Amino acid sequence: MKLSIIVPVYNMAAGGKLAFCLDSLINQTISDYEIICVDDASADNSVEVLEQYSLEYPEKLRYVVHERNKRQGGAKNTGLKSATGEWVGFIDSDDWIAPDFYEKLLKKAEETGADMVGCDYNLVHEHTFEVGETIQNNTSDQAGVLDEERHKALIMRSGSMVIKIYKHQVIKDNHLDFPEGIFYEDNCAGPVWSVYFKHFEKVNEPLYYYYQHDTSTVHYVTEEKCRDRMIAGEKLLVEMDQRGFLEQYHQEIEYRFTELYFENTLFSYMLGARKKRIGFVEELKAGIQKAFPEFRKNKYFQQYAEQEHKEMIDLLMQSTRKFYYVYGLKVWVRGVRKKLGV
Repeated sequence: MKLSIIVPVYNMAAGGKLAFCLDSLINQTISDYEIICVDDASADNSVEVLEQYSLEYPEKLRYVVHERNKRQGGAKNTGLKSATGEWVGFIDSDDWIAPDFYEKLLKKAEETGADMVGCDYNLVHEHTFEVGETIQNNTSDQAGVLDEERHKALIMRSGSMVIKIYKHQVIKDNHLDFPEGIFYEDNCAGPVWSVYFKHFEKVNEPLYYYYQHDTSTVHYVTEEKCRDRMIAGEKLLVEMDQRGFLEQYHQEIEYRFTELYFENTLFSYMLGARKKRIGFVEELKAGIQKAFPEFRKNKYFQQYAEQEHKEMIDLLMQSTRKFYYVYGLKVWVRGVRKKLGV
C-alpha cells in the first residue's frame, strides 16, 4: 500500500461537510491508497455517512468508531495503529483537497528522495474547488536535506500537518504520535515530528482547501481551549526534553513554548474570551516564569514578538493587575472604535 489517509471525524455530517471531504479523497488521481476514518464519538449521523461510503467504496475506505471522545489527537493515533501505507497523510473532515493533491506530493517525494513533503493551502468559505486566499505553509529555505539549521527552522515554524505526507517508517521507528484529549495537538506534534525527518520538500501550490465556518476550532476563544494550548505547550516541552533535544535546540524550543503556552494564549484570551479572569492571567504568568524565567531574552522572542506584546508582557511581569486593566482597556477602546468605524 502506497498511502494511508487518516481522517478524524466528529459531528461533521451537517451541510454535507463530511461527504464533500470524503468525495475529494475518493476521487484522488492515485490508485494505491487507503482511507481510514475514525469517528470520535460523534453525536450526529457521521457514522451513517461513513457506513454509506464504506459500503460504496469498500476497496478504498474503512472506518473505526470511538465509544468516547479522544479529540483529534486520539482519533489520529487510532488511525495510525491500523495504517498500512508506505506514506501517511492526515486531513480534517471539514476540509478537502485537490484531485491531484497526493499525486503531486508523492511525485515530489520520488523525485527528491524526501521523507516529508508539504504544500500550501487556501481559505474558502463554501464548498468549491476555486482557489481562495492562498496561505504559504513552510518556506523554501526550510526545504532540502535537513541539517541543524533547517531543523531549527522547522521547530520554529513546523507548519500545518494536514498539508503534508510523512514516510510511515520514520513514524514507527521513533514512536511518534499525538497528544490526546486536547485541541491544538498539532502544535505539539508538528515540531517534535519534524526533528526526526531527514529531507523535507514542498510543492508550491495551494492544493488543500481549509474550510472557514463558525464551528472551526480557531473561531472562538474559551478558557478551556486556552488551557488546551497550555497543555500542548507543556507536552511539547516534555517530549523534546525526554527525547534529548532540549539542549541542542534550546533557543528554538524555549521560543515555541513561550509562543504556544504563553504569548498566543495570553493575547487570544484577552482579545477573545467573553468571560475573563485575572486569576487565569496570573496562572499563565506563573507557568512561563517557572519553565523559562529568562524567556524575554530569547533571540527569537526579541526578533518576532510584536512590539506591543513585548511592552504589555513587560507590564505583566511588573504587575498582573496593571496589565489586566491596561490591556483590557486597550481592547475595549479598539472595540468601540471598530463599532464606530473610526
